[in-house]
Amino acid sequence: MTGVAAVLCAATLVGSGCARFDAAQSEPFTTQPKMAAGPTTTPPPPPPLPAKPFPKECPAPGVMQGCLDSTSGLIMLPDSQSALVAERLTGAVKQVSVKAEPKVKLVIPVDPAGDGGLMDIVLSPTYAQDRLMYAYVSTPTDNRVIRIADGDVPKPILTGIPKGAGGNTGSLIFTSRTTLLVQTGDAGDPALAADPASLAGKVLRIEQPTTINQAPITTALSGLGVGGGMCVDSSDGSLYVTDRTPTADRLQRITKDSKVSTVWTWPDRPGVAGCAALEGTVLVNLVNTKKTVAVRQAPDTGAVTGDPEVVRENVRGHAWALQLSPDGNVWGATVNRTVGDAEKLDDVVFPLFPQGGGFPRTNADKT
Repeated sequence: MTGVAAVLCAATLVGSGCARFDAAQSEPFTTQPKMAAGPTTTPPPPPPLPAKPFPKECPAPGVMQGCLDSTSGLIMLPDSQSALVAERLTGAVKQVSVKAEPKVKLVIPVDPAGDGGLMDIVLSPTYAQDRLMYAYVSTPTDNRVIRIADGDVPKPILTGIPKGAGGNTGSLIFTSRTTLLVQTGDAGDPALAADPASLAGKVLRIEQPTTINQAPITTALSGLGVGGGMCVDSSDGSLYVTDRTPTADRLQRITKDSKVSTVWTWPDRPGVAGCAALEGTVLVNLVNTKKTVAVRQAPDTGAVTGDPEVVRENVRGHAWALQLSPDGNVWGATVNRTVGDAEKLDDVVFPLFPQGGGFPRTNADKT
């Protein structure tokens, strides 16, 4: 990846402040994509966040209510009662908790035009030792993956991902201590998603992502539409990917031996977003319909056992991110301000199962 531009503004450190089942198979790409030259300009820093303190009502009962702008990435912390949450439009990463006022950890300069901005965050699997965070962001000229060390300026890991008027959303996930997967949107052009030489509309595999602009990259999945989210089922290592195509939203699965299948499609296009998976059950947020649904698969065949079951509806509004917490609960983060419900609904980080019980039981458990 030599020759790719590696300039990005320093992050601004600040203190506290205010259906149907579709059995069709997809073929993964194994070719190494060509890297386009990245931008040579540096995006301007965002305006400073207001210095006024957070209102006292921000930590509302039962939620990590951080007086948030619309969210994107979510990282649950070890205590299962606090989290790091990203704001797509402002570029802020905030630490929120059920018991404390929110704090702004850092602000990353981003270009939020269209559906771009700060689109996801993830911690290094060895964060306790290396203190590294990775982010998927938009600049005025491209989408890119950056690495952020505590107290240092962001470093580009992958630049030159096509940016469009839409179709920029994407996600990040580590599948091993050294492998980072990047879901990229199609930048509004399905032809780019089908082009093996383009970085758009793909799941890209980056090995050893601490090497700036030189990490080996391969393509794990191609032909994606607007990015939704990715999640891994720890029971068998399967990767699940949600995306939105012009004809349907879908949930795809990549097994550890790289077999790709379409698990479920939604022809009514309810706006698939983040997901969480455990023992063959996949939770998926449907942004447009204010729902979270559970897609369950048979353990022996992987076949879907029935229509997706609604496990959340009209609670906390439009949710994007979805993350499993260490104590077994599942947390979501909302995008109400982005979709125009700010007057009625605040943007929060909330527990999917406030009464406990953890991940929803399988159909077999219920009988």
